[in-house]
Amino acid sequence: MFSYMDVAVKLLIGFICLIIFINMSGKGNLAPLSAADQIQNYVLGGIIGGVIYNPDITILQFLIVLSIWSGLVVTTRILKSQNSKVRKWIDGDPIIVVNKGKLIPENFKKANLSVTDFSTMLRMQDVYTIQEVRRAQVEQNGHLTVLKKDSDRLGVLLIAEGAIDYDMLDLMDKDEQWLSSMIKEQGVSSIDDVFCAEYYKGTINVFTDDMKKRTRSLAER
Repeated sequence: MFSYMDVAVKLLIGFICLIIFINMSGKGNLAPLSAADQIQNYVLGGIIGGVIYNPDITILQFLIVLSIWSGLVVTTRILKSQNSKVRKWIDGDPIIVVNKGKLIPENFKKANLSVTDFSTMLRMQDVYTIQEVRRAQVEQNGHLTVLKKDSDRLGVLLIAEGAIDYDMLDLMDKDEQWLSSMIKEQGVSSIDDVFCAEYYKGTINVFTDDMKKRTRSLAER
């Protein structure tokens, strides 16, 4: 027999679970930033939507399923935060469609992106000609990130959580040896000790794993 009280309790549990999940994610909303986020949202919606109107699934079973799902989400987040290879395998990499002002046709196919859609996405970012684009990439969530040729206000991450962005180094016509020497000149012995390093207007700011910023930045030589 259909019970409105049972539905109300399950709705309340689902509502609380959503609040906890949003706070736990640290994003303030459920907008996906990666493939893993998208899958987690789908699964959560499927669990809550499929259970609420099914009287054969008890509240206890609902709680157990939510607990298992939460455990998987937390485990995935821990693995992603501790291992860049795992994060890359789960979330994938951005797909570069323009590099050094040149379009990469095979990557357009890989990103399932037509030139017409690409042009539309550029106009949405106030870029009205491909000739203005120095670099463009499709992020894991499908958004397009554009670096204009005349832009000098955009900071770029050369190291993120210990992983070097070789594509960005190539765009700057630099190599790992140059990056390593710049890091060492700031008193950091190894790139493995770097949480992130940002290049901005000829300087590199280094943040170590202890999350304390190295305030001294070196001008590009």
